[in-house]
Parts: sequence; C-alpha cells; structure tokens
Amino acid sequence: QVQLVESGGGLVQAGGSLRLSCAASGRTFSNYIMAWFRQVRGKEREFVGCISRSADTTSYADSVKGRFTISRDNEKNMAYLQMNSLKPEDAATYYCAAGPNSSRRSSSYVNWGKGTQVIVSS
Repeated sequence: QVQLVESGGGLVQAGGSLRLSCAASGRTFSNYIMAWFRQVRGKEREFVGCISRSADTTSYADSVKGRFTISRDNEKNMAYLQMNSLKPEDAATYYCAAGPNSSRRSSSYVNWGKGTQVIVSS
C-alpha cells in the first residue's frame, strides 16, 4: 500500500491556474502508475489523467487535454497536476490515485488520497 495526500486546492478565477500536489509514502512510489481523478458531488468520479512509472507517458481526458499537465518526481515521491486555463466546469474535488496499471477506470486504482477541493469562480 501507498499512502497519498493531496494539497494545493483552493479558489481560483476562471482562466487562472492551480498546481495540485500529491505526496506519497509507504511502498516504492516508482512502482505505481499515478493518476488524477475528480468528482462533483452527486456524480461519478471522472478520470483526469495518468502518468507512467518513469514519467515518459501521460494520458488525459479530452476535457482537460492541452490545459492540464501531470508530472511526477520519483526522488521526492511526489505527483503533480498543473491546471491552466481553468473553467467553472473544472470545479470538483480532485483525487490522486496509485495503481499497478495504466487505466481510465477508477476501479483499477487501489490507493487513494482524501482529495483536495478546487473552486473556479466565473
């Protein structure tokens, strides 16, 4: 198991930027695919993007492609989500997740943080 803690959420105006961080502890961080999901209350958790173990491959949801960037630092056991050109529809609780395989399905990830809230004002 790996423990995950997200940070960096907050209130931002539409068009602005935020950088979310995910700190990992426990098992070897570099063994895991890292992903970001988001969820609005009453809706299903939505895939945002994921990054390979060596950070050489990323995948994004169409809704964020070109605006969001996922990165990781295996030396620091950290993953990041840089969010630019934020829109009101990006407002959600954002979760980082770790799993053995690259997937857009939340069920593929066994380790989750508690989330950090992002609010985007129009």
